[in-house]
Amino acid sequence: MAESDWDTVTVLRKKGSAAQSKSKQAIISAQRKGEAVETSKKWAAGQNKQHVVTKNTAKLDRETEELSHQRVSLEVGKVIQQGRQNKGLTQKDLATKINEKPQIIAEYESGKAIPNNQVMGKIERAIGLKLRGKDIGLPLDSGPKTK
Repeated sequence: MAESDWDTVTVLRKKGSAAQSKSKQAIISAQRKGEAVETSKKWAAGQNKQHVVTKNTAKLDRETEELSHQRVSLEVGKVIQQGRQNKGLTQKDLATKINEKPQIIAEYESGKAIPNNQVMGKIERAIGLKLRGKDIGLPLDSGPKTK
């Protein structure tokens, strides 16, 4: 018979998890044993400091002027609505025709939309009426002709 070590025992055990190594008891026991313990404080850890008041914020708070974006005029909204109805289109039909959401058409017609030249151009071509410039509401092909 060959010599074999039947008496050899191998014990596998897990090392402590990260949570155990970070607990206060683990740190204290490591310090008592003389092991190296590294500690580092994270900057603003555990604090929700997203809303810091700065000089600019205070300046904005003191500002008294009402600032707002320019909106589409009601006149343009009426022209869009009349042009759409003359073509027999609903808001949804017009929106799908120009590849926009129906909500955008509703905002333009009610005068709540911030004017976008690309969208205005699409609507102009779809309803055949001018929405920009001095000649609002005139057909697209009635502009000044140049030779």
